[in-house]
Amino acid sequence: MNCHYEEKVCLCALNMIFGFEPRIATALLECFGSAKAIFEMEKSDLLEILGPYSKYRDALNVRSLDRAASEIEEAAKYGISFIGRTEKEYPAPLNECEDGPAGIYIRSDFPDDCFQNQKDFISIVGTRSVSDYGKDWCRRIVEALARTGKNPVIVSGLAYGTDITAHIAALDCGLSTIAVMATGAESVYPSAHRRYATRIASEKGSALISDYPLHTAAIPVNFVRRNRIIAGLGKATILIESRHRGGGLITARQAFSYDRDVYALPGRADDPLSEGCNAMIRSGTAIPIVSEKNLVESLGYGFKRKREFDIESAVSCYGKSHERDTVDKIARILLLIKKNRRLSMQELSEMTGYGYRTVAELTGILESDGVISVDLMQRCTIDAGKR
Repeated sequence: MNCHYEEKVCLCALNMIFGFEPRIATALLECFGSAKAIFEMEKSDLLEILGPYSKYRDALNVRSLDRAASEIEEAAKYGISFIGRTEKEYPAPLNECEDGPAGIYIRSDFPDDCFQNQKDFISIVGTRSVSDYGKDWCRRIVEALARTGKNPVIVSGLAYGTDITAHIAALDCGLSTIAVMATGAESVYPSAHRRYATRIASEKGSALISDYPLHTAAIPVNFVRRNRIIAGLGKATILIESRHRGGGLITARQAFSYDRDVYALPGRADDPLSEGCNAMIRSGTAIPIVSEKNLVESLGYGFKRKREFDIESAVSCYGKSHERDTVDKIARILLLIKKNRRLSMQELSEMTGYGYRTVAELTGILESDGVISVDLMQRCTIDAGKR
């Protein structure tokens, strides 16, 4: 048994032992530097650290390591990898959380591409009974993130409503997505989302992940606990809709406790589905979402600056989130605006043969992304500092 595999087995054992109290595993790893060193401790030394009455006093033994080795072997049969906290593949954002798991199970056809590049993760959460308003804004936000060209990874929980809307929007826009599960990684809950789970696992850069051992059932407490991983992964968490109590609200508050940025979609004052969002905005723990442009700018995204405006580079940002016909129309509009300064939308409509409504819609997208500016006379100008 090589040293790397020995450490992986020890980390898996720690995760299985301290799953419900991951802070203990984190403290032990920080103290001893490796999981293997923890299992090599004398029992008397371990009791001195944990205390003589600790329920874990007899858990760190060879039998635990044997169970962990069998767990890793069984996981591999399902195409699932286990990554421990001290391994380089472990997602960096979770290392910043003292209650991050000692390890995670990754179900993906491309496990090495999920966390190796350490891209930005944006968590999107909300109610299961999401409204049409919430679904629309969820899609618009994901599409806006895709148009930046920064390719952040969308994180959510595979549940009904907001979660699955975010996952599907990400896949449709060409973004990677991570589904954090409240069960063992070999199963899917709810079962109605099995086909989406299969799609996620088969996309490069996307994965189903869990910190629960194989065959863990979908019990309520597991959903609450897994929310810390959704919150911990994201450099920011976006709350779409939430009642005054709910998993999405718990996740957003957890993200705030991790000193992450939290954004919330405002709703009507008398709408129960917006009670949680409005309360977080009112308390100052969440930043209100007033537009897609404002959100992506606040997140630090946008088109890269370049001396010379490059139409090809600008248009490529839309290739993953729009149909080819729409992208071609955007390219033609940009070319005309570049060659003819301050063209009005009416003139663009006449020169392209597109209807005025189509031109207004496309120039609206370009303006919201900061690619062009439109004055009060509806004359369009390219922002030369954008690409």
